[in-house]
Amino acid sequence: MAVERSGRVWIRWRAISGLGLLAWLVVAQGAVAADCPGHPDAIGTSRTLVVDPKEHPRIGAMQYKETLPLHDHEVVLTFDDGPLPRNSNQVLQILADQCVLATFFTIGEQAKANPDGVRKLVAAGHTVGTHTQSHPLGFTRLPIERAQPQIDQGIVSVTAAMADPSGLAPFFRFPGLERSDVAERYLASQGIQVWSADFLADDWRHISSNQVFDLAIKRLEARGRGILLLHDIQARTVAALPRLLHELKVRSYRIVHVVPATADRVATATEPQDWQLHPVSETVPIARWPKVPELEVAADVTLPAPTLSDLGALDGELLMNESFAATRRSHGVPLPRQAPWPREIGAIPQNADSALPVPAANLFEIAEKVHAPVEAVPLLARGSDNAPTTAREATPARSLATHTTRSSARRTHGRHIGRSGHQKSRAVAADRSASEREAPDNAKTKPPVRVASLKKR
Repeated sequence: MAVERSGRVWIRWRAISGLGLLAWLVVAQGAVAADCPGHPDAIGTSRTLVVDPKEHPRIGAMQYKETLPLHDHEVVLTFDDGPLPRNSNQVLQILADQCVLATFFTIGEQAKANPDGVRKLVAAGHTVGTHTQSHPLGFTRLPIERAQPQIDQGIVSVTAAMADPSGLAPFFRFPGLERSDVAERYLASQGIQVWSADFLADDWRHISSNQVFDLAIKRLEARGRGILLLHDIQARTVAALPRLLHELKVRSYRIVHVVPATADRVATATEPQDWQLHPVSETVPIARWPKVPELEVAADVTLPAPTLSDLGALDGELLMNESFAATRRSHGVPLPRQAPWPREIGAIPQNADSALPVPAANLFEIAEKVHAPVEAVPLLARGSDNAPTTAREATPARSLATHTTRSSARRTHGRHIGRSGHQKSRAVAADRSASEREAPDNAKTKPPVRVASLKKR
């Protein structure tokens, strides 16, 4: 547990909870207001936080996994891009009236142009860091050959503006929060802590001072604590700052001043989880993928095949026992029909062999059907008693009749050329009679072959 200073009041923070915390807030704010002569309603600075840049080289939840170890309802005010006398001097006066100490990230060229503004910051007790030499845009794309001179020259210019060079804190903020890995490695090698932010007020945009105030309060309320980034060169920031400090006090917020650790100033004692904006609570379970257990099996284990006796009592008791049936009857649920299995199966002895018998060889034989023999049927001629007994015997007679008819037709065709139509009809009839006389008896029943037509000459 760290003992921390609140004005001239020393408290033990972790021992306070519940109503005790609320009472401490009232006492601490009263003590801070008492330390701001002439301004009894000032919010003041509640405590000073000493950090070691080498242990925590990068802070700010907007870009990094770590942020300042602040308690609930604690705020750190930071200002960029100054000093610009017209607006920066007004910011200094507002902070002085409220007895608030903040952190300023100064541009090298601005320090060279307004060295008196830098000395005013140091004299008022504020922490002064650097913000490159000329605030180049697209810093994240700069190679280390161009990024390093911007960092180094900014430090030289701001240090030269101070009466005491030891007043410069090893704090740095990227212009536009445009970080780069090579620049971060270089800053860490020089023992310089990189500051991002926890929330913004967008005061560099073309918005009103009321919007700056609303965004700052809204985003602070969403987080509960953190680092606020503002710009002391903006007129809208000057207009919004008095109202913002007043509202922070009304909502019981407290201002924390951050300084670097030195040989004479030891870093504030903290725990690793204090540097996380949302630390994991020890009382909240975390779901993790279960680890597969490593089992050592001495030998292969073979499980026995289940039998009917493993399923409970036989004779259908497993499917429908008396207790289950009584419960269904009491609730008016109809009982299912009794299944024939395993009622029709006899009890199997416990020591019975579970091997099935080998099927007989004739089990899969299929008997073939016996069909009656098929006999040839003779083809009989229509209307003839003495027709040949087989179709083969009738074939020569049919062929002879056909040949005779065709020969007669050819003779008739040559004889009747030039006759009249009546004579042709009589000739055809005579030829038909001759054909019938010439054909055998067994061919008379077959219709004669007719000549389709006779060509006229």
